[in-house]
Amino acid sequence: MSEKTLSLSTKTKAFFSLLSVAIAFWGAGRALAQAEQVHHDVTYARDVAPILQEKCVHCHRSGGVAPMSFESYESTRPWAPIIAYRTGLRDKPGAMPPWYMEKDIGIQEFRNDMSLSDEQVTTIAAWAESGAPLGNPDDIPPAREFDDSGEWSIRPDLVVRSQDFFMRGGAPDYWGDIEPIKIPLEEDRYVAAMQVREINDVSTREGVRDTVGGQVIVHHLTFVLNSPDENGVLRPRGLSFLTHEVGRNEDYFPDDVGRILPANSEFQSNSLHLHSNGVDTTAYLEIAFEFHPEGYKPKYTRTGGHGGFGAPGNTVDMDVRPNTQNQEMHAYTVLTENTMILSFEPHLHAPGVRMCLEAIWGSKTEILNCVGYDHTWVRSYSYGENAAPLLPKGTIVHLIGYNDSTRANPNIASSENWIGGGNRSVSNMFLELGHNVRLTDEEFLTEMQERVEALDLQPGDYVIGCPLCGALVAPTTAQPGVEDTEVSTQATGGLEVSQAEVSQ
Repeated sequence: MSEKTLSLSTKTKAFFSLLSVAIAFWGAGRALAQAEQVHHDVTYARDVAPILQEKCVHCHRSGGVAPMSFESYESTRPWAPIIAYRTGLRDKPGAMPPWYMEKDIGIQEFRNDMSLSDEQVTTIAAWAESGAPLGNPDDIPPAREFDDSGEWSIRPDLVVRSQDFFMRGGAPDYWGDIEPIKIPLEEDRYVAAMQVREINDVSTREGVRDTVGGQVIVHHLTFVLNSPDENGVLRPRGLSFLTHEVGRNEDYFPDDVGRILPANSEFQSNSLHLHSNGVDTTAYLEIAFEFHPEGYKPKYTRTGGHGGFGAPGNTVDMDVRPNTQNQEMHAYTVLTENTMILSFEPHLHAPGVRMCLEAIWGSKTEILNCVGYDHTWVRSYSYGENAAPLLPKGTIVHLIGYNDSTRANPNIASSENWIGGGNRSVSNMFLELGHNVRLTDEEFLTEMQERVEALDLQPGDYVIGCPLCGALVAPTTAQPGVEDTEVSTQATGGLEVSQAEVSQ
């Protein structure tokens, strides 16, 4: 069998089961209801092909990682019902593209947003409902061209690989160490983005089990970094770069927060988790780095690894009852330093279907984001420019997880089984693994002031994720009893801010 970049699409049985459901219940669903409002002259050539070109064919093409091609009308039309159904799922498990951010609550600006707009979802539904017509072939946009970078979402400057892993088709889950992965750099570099992918020798889905992750076998691997000391001896840096998981996307770091990758360092892990896909499989991981330009120096260096503000959650004493939906889990942590959250990465296991991130500051409680969860496609959501939450020390971070142990969740092994915490994919975890950066009071005030100016905030405006930004908005009139040289330190959580700083 030839090596092939893995498909991480939903398991085969569940996939075709969804197809039958989509056909049987064609009139159901939000997308189809909206489609009734769309004029029924929607065509593949003029309306649908541009959407597929932009959002889908990167994977759904000949030689791509998806199980079918959407490069032509002939190859796409048979899948019209399932395309409409899957895109209409939006933030639910099984949705395509695999982006589960709920669009009606919280922050909506993300650097790696691959989702469809409401209009695009409605267009696809209307096209499928009206018989998936071709339209004028001359309206089809030129085919996209792909380079030989091998499906990377970033622009790799360096790619390293792990050792080979072998997993028998019927073997139980395996946990263990890996051989160190050498980083062949002669000088320190700062990482702007990184991505991990699995390569294995499963060339078809024949024999692949109906299991979480489909044909992949590496279910997670947590990396730590070792770098040379002054004597050239490799020592642990206590720095976790990422946790690779099933179907995980790329990581981005803001321009001010590059992560250092020291020369002659190595990645090490004692946390490799392999899960059988039903057939004998040999695989390895490739790790790609996109660097900032040579000479780059980050503005902030006190970055937190995944879960760096305390990794709120639970992995041990968990209780997921059988055959029950909407089972909630809660976890809290208090920020001891001012924090900018760079990304939100829910981590659940097979029973998990949703997670919300909430910030509590004084009497104010706000949901930063809620996302659906599908353990076959683990997502990290990197906040966009001027969107990363800026939370003052003392903020309570509240994590809310939701589990579904019924047959409606295709990832669970059995709806009749109780599920506890554990490392196996069929067990459960409840963690938030995003990146963050810790800020001094001065840095925090500077970041807030820049946010206020960038968003042109006016008195009375409020921005989600920055509870103190309003305190830095210059008042339109003088406040009685307040000197021009000061504003209330109470409004800024005890941070001292002069009126001159507010009006700069």
